[in-house]
Amino acid sequence: MKTIMKRTGILLLVFTMGLHSCKPVQNANNKQKGGVIGAAGGAILGAIIGNNVGKGGNGELGAVIGGVIGGGAGVLIGNKMDKQAQKIEEEIPGAKVERVDNGIVLTFDENSGVHFDTGKYSVTPDSKDILNKLANVFKEYPDTNILVVGHTDSVGNDNNNMILSKNRANAVTNYLQGKGLSAGRFTTKWFGESQPVNDNSTANGRAKNRRVNVAIVPNEKMIEEAKTEAGN
Repeated sequence: MKTIMKRTGILLLVFTMGLHSCKPVQNANNKQKGGVIGAAGGAILGAIIGNNVGKGGNGELGAVIGGVIGGGAGVLIGNKMDKQAQKIEEEIPGAKVERVDNGIVLTFDENSGVHFDTGKYSVTPDSKDILNKLANVFKEYPDTNILVVGHTDSVGNDNNNMILSKNRANAVTNYLQGKGLSAGRFTTKWFGESQPVNDNSTANGRAKNRRVNVAIVPNEKMIEEAKTEAGN
């Protein structure tokens, strides 16, 4: 799919903070060493809010993501999340699928991205194709929760950017829910231009800051079943 770069038009699912670039089938560390990942569970939060981990207002996101599950339960959860990551990679060619802590993060490049027209928040037909495939994977793996977070670059009015990031994040969430996914699985947040992951003084940096982040994390059911199975 061809994605056209526009001022605030691109909305990529970008994850650039605290990631390890590896295919899920190669990511044996998360699956085999679940007990030694320890308390490094801020990696997903860092991926979502860029360079501002630890600043105020992020408690809700941290609660949604949760801490890293170690021991045998962590191994079992890692195995399940690896399988879901592999499925996403198979269904959406070109997407970078990476495992971070007990979750999954996605990076859609310009050839397979979810994008919006400049200043708009309606999901485009090309983006619907990607989100349809993603929704099908979410249906196949129901024991996960989904966090959608909207961002913009620094061009334009701060208040307008906040509204735009809210509308785009909600557009993605609402579209996925419209495909039969439970609203209870979703948390949606938005930060406007306040959480950049790249330099807003360059065109390339601004393009990476115009994004909706998506994180996929195990829900309580998966966690409790893994603890029971592992004897935790």
